[in-house]
Amino acid sequence: MTIRCLIVDDEPNAVSLLEMLIEQNTSWELLGKCYDAREALAFLKIHPTIDLIFLDINMPQLTGIELASLLPKDIRIVFTTAYSEFAADSYTFQTIDYLLKPITLKRFYSALQKIETHFTMLEGQSQRTPPAPSLPAEEYFFIKSGRALNKVLLKDILYFEGEKEYARLVSINDKILIYKRLKDIEEQLSPSFTRVHNSYIVNIARVDSIRDNHIFIGGKQIPISEKFREPFMNIIRERTF
Repeated sequence: MTIRCLIVDDEPNAVSLLEMLIEQNTSWELLGKCYDAREALAFLKIHPTIDLIFLDINMPQLTGIELASLLPKDIRIVFTTAYSEFAADSYTFQTIDYLLKPITLKRFYSALQKIETHFTMLEGQSQRTPPAPSLPAEEYFFIKSGRALNKVLLKDILYFEGEKEYARLVSINDKILIYKRLKDIEEQLSPSFTRVHNSYIVNIARVDSIRDNHIFIGGKQIPISEKFREPFMNIIRERTF
């Protein structure tokens, strides 16, 4: 896989290490090395086809976090830093991974796998046929629960919680036990609903806030798992100002 990448770091030794790791372990195309954020912005004007930036956080004048807020949304980021306290903030951007310095070969390989998996998924999505139109806001289901058929408007659903061979639907008005697996329910839902954890599907339109890898919705705190974080955050970034 050919990924066009750029290194942005004010430490020459860190740049040299990343350059060596990329050249010796990948087939990616390293298009440039920049030693501060302003140099990187100038480079990107000339090379707008960059796919991935290895971006240091602690840089003079303009930090990596500040630079990330100026980047086009189609550029992915791997943050590099000696400080772990910026990890939560870094995932508000198009972040694939967060590497703590000094970067080891083992840790780089882990990042490499995440990066290539991410770009493989992007490539697959671009080749798919356009998704079917989302269901109207007043679309509804009749859900069988015991002997009753309960009518539930999709827009009123907060989330689904999986419990082995059945699931619990939680709406603004009710909680209903459904004798279906979460996977089967997911296949019938509109694009407004997305999986964020093996045990949870949420209605994005009903999310109150997102903080520290958790979703807050209808008074419930729901974890975002590593497996589903990137697709979920991509959706959120499309509606972030």
